[in-house]
Amino acid sequence: MSPTVTTSSEANGNVSSATARAAASAAASAEEAGPQPVTMAKALNTAMVDAMRADDSVLVFGEDVGMLGGVFRITDGLMKTFGEQRCFDTPLAESGIVGMAIGMAINGMRPVIEMQFDAFAYPAFEQIVSHVAKMHNRTKGRVKLPMVIRVPYAGGIGGVEHHCDSSESYYAHTAGLKVYTPATVADAYRMLREAIDSDDPVMFMEPKKLYWSKDMLDLEALREEYEQSAAATEGRAAVARSGTDATLIAYGPSVPTALAAAAAAAEEGRSLEVIDIRTIVPFDDETVSASVRKTGRAVVIAEAHGFASVSSEIVARVQERCFHHLAAPIRRVTGFDVPYPAPKLEHYYLPGVDRILDAVDDLQWED
Repeated sequence: MSPTVTTSSEANGNVSSATARAAASAAASAEEAGPQPVTMAKALNTAMVDAMRADDSVLVFGEDVGMLGGVFRITDGLMKTFGEQRCFDTPLAESGIVGMAIGMAINGMRPVIEMQFDAFAYPAFEQIVSHVAKMHNRTKGRVKLPMVIRVPYAGGIGGVEHHCDSSESYYAHTAGLKVYTPATVADAYRMLREAIDSDDPVMFMEPKKLYWSKDMLDLEALREEYEQSAAATEGRAAVARSGTDATLIAYGPSVPTALAAAAAAAEEGRSLEVIDIRTIVPFDDETVSASVRKTGRAVVIAEAHGFASVSSEIVARVQERCFHHLAAPIRRVTGFDVPYPAPKLEHYYLPGVDRILDAVDDLQWED
């Protein structure tokens, strides 16, 4: 049984829990009726609101997530809506935040914690690797850790040192963790709901530069779609754009760049398919391999360093499964193998359309 948590409204005796939630849900439905421009930040916020309404065991905490609503305002309004017992600020101690979440998850809660910035999560790395990832295995399946660690990651915002990094490879390499990274507004909602509902720990990597990207969405329809169907994105890559000549494989912040490159290539008469990985762990070999077998050529795109990276793993998996279908060696377009640069140098470091098109041109097109 999920533990009972009292909201601030209930504690004051103003309204019953059912009445408060019904009113909040009705207000949300009225506000969100029909397609409208929705940012990824709004989609993530809505996902947490809906998960907290659906399950009293879900709570949110971290640095500045309460009164401030998070540095990027992703948790805006959660403390006001659900009270300080279910959304609260913590000391600036990432290891303590994760350690507390572990204890809560063991005891029946579903904590959703925020690491504020990617490189800020490193002080908690020992807790994540030694305990979050291993508890289920250590206890022979008796103890589950249904917790989500939200990590705003990657570049594109001109952040100073320790505020921009691409840390997904560390977590993908750690057995026992799921690693999600949405690239679209709709997937941000779906995938965060799935992560919160998962009985396994999830590293939820949020591309910072996409927080304010917008799509036309009907949030109420998206909510109903999720609640009426099983998990739809875990371990399933998406064909973001169909093509026939080569496959661009990307995830998270690199997907819009890959799509822009495919659009530019189309103007030159070249048809590029774009695959959005969605969940790095678990990985969808079937969709990726099917695309590469169809096109015969592939370029993997990622902001992270190329050496010993997620992009390295993708190349290895594709080569193992598609070797006899390849017309050219697989190319990669990644961040350079240097520490993440200062803001004014960021545009040199991040993969761009021109670098991607150069890699495509290098795919041995001669007959």
